[in-house]
Amino acid sequence: MYANMVNVPGVLSTYLHGYAAFRQNSGLTPAEQEVVFLAISQQNGCNYCTAAHSMLADKLSGVPAPVLAAIRCGQPIPDAKLAALYGYAQELVKTSGKPGQAVADAFLAAGYTETTALQVILASAVKTLSNYSNHLFQTEVDDRFAAYKVA
Repeated sequence: MYANMVNVPGVLSTYLHGYAAFRQNSGLTPAEQEVVFLAISQQNGCNYCTAAHSMLADKLSGVPAPVLAAIRCGQPIPDAKLAALYGYAQELVKTSGKPGQAVADAFLAAGYTETTALQVILASAVKTLSNYSNHLFQTEVDDRFAAYKVA
């Protein structure tokens, strides 16, 4: 992915800066961050990023196994707060930034804030750069993420 992004330095530097800013300053736990990245990558249909963030969710970020399994299988997420976050992130992408009132209300009722909503927008921008780059170059899933490849 990076090998292709580097052909337009602005794409790579914007991606790296935004990704680091989201990871370091979002106020979300590592598990919540992965849920956001998975929601966006799935909605954008990026198999590479879905595999990569599934591995990170499982091995590094502490996403509970039943939550990750539900996300990967398109089943209801068995954690209300993470379900609201996932739903908001997917709806944000699906509606081009205009999530419905019910989704926004559920997101806020779960304890998230308007600042968090802006952080999800940042994550969406970052993932759009990587997801679309992967689509353009048909990035194959690396061996590192092969066990999490989307069927």
